Amino acid sequence: MLDSFNREINYLRISITDKCNYRCGYCMPDGVPSLLHKDILTFEEIEQATRIAVEQFGFDKIRLTGGEPTMRRGVVELVEMLSKIDGIRDFGMTTNGSRLVELAAPLKKAGLMRLNISLDSVDAEEYHRITGKGDLDQLFAGVEAAQSAGFNAIKINCVIEKSPDEPAAQGVAVWGKKKGFDVRYIRQMDLARGKFWQVIGGDGGNCPQCGRVRLSSTGDLFPCLFSDIHYNIRELGVEQAMRLAIQNKPEKGDVSHLKAFNTIGG
Repeated sequence: MLDSFNREINYLRISITDKCNYRCGYCMPDGVPSLLHKDILTFEEIEQATRIAVEQFGFDKIRLTGGEPTMRRGVVELVEMLSKIDGIRDFGMTTNGSRLVELAAPLKKAGLMRLNISLDSVDAEEYHRITGKGDLDQLFAGVEAAQSAGFNAIKINCVIEKSPDEPAAQGVAVWGKKKGFDVRYIRQMDLARGKFWQVIGGDGGNCPQCGRVRLSSTGDLFPCLFSDIHYNIRELGVEQAMRLAIQNKPEKGDVSHLKAFNTIGG
């Protein structure tokens, strides 16, 4: 479906939980309050929203995010539910990789097609500092498990302060090239101040070509990451909320004060 600026809107990013086992300062610092269980969309609500998006609005690219999506209890069951929806050509997940040793094979078997794995440094101490508690060896083991499970087109998301020439980013680049992975560099954003840049090595942040709509873990459909325009699927129903989100997607966002990365997934 086309929006008012003639962009094809076909990409739905779904935050399935606000919870994360890491505390990266740019995403989920200590002190972020947890949402109540009743406020989080159920699997049935997520499946219904996805089905309507695919079957009635022509979405064909779905990505699960968080928080950390593998922290959602029963995530394999959810993936299996969504994979049965006809019309999805690209079904992925963005993860910190911490639980891939145990979940990579079940996720692949359930129908997940692709993985984007977050990695900001290949130095163990630096990685632990950035994530607050991450274990780099655990991450590497998860990557190996994902490859063994059949995830071949793995992409690496590396958050940078300003440039991919930074030492930590360069370390990730060398490791990624050795492993045969595409590395995407994401400059740190500030939703409240409207500071964002196009992803280096990806299409995120390219407003003229943006075909994304984001569903938060509480049911708010956001047509733009840097806008507070939103429509709740519980209040309006999925069809009405989706139609309004597409029709009113802004040409270019400005600022957002209503959302945080742990509930919208970036």
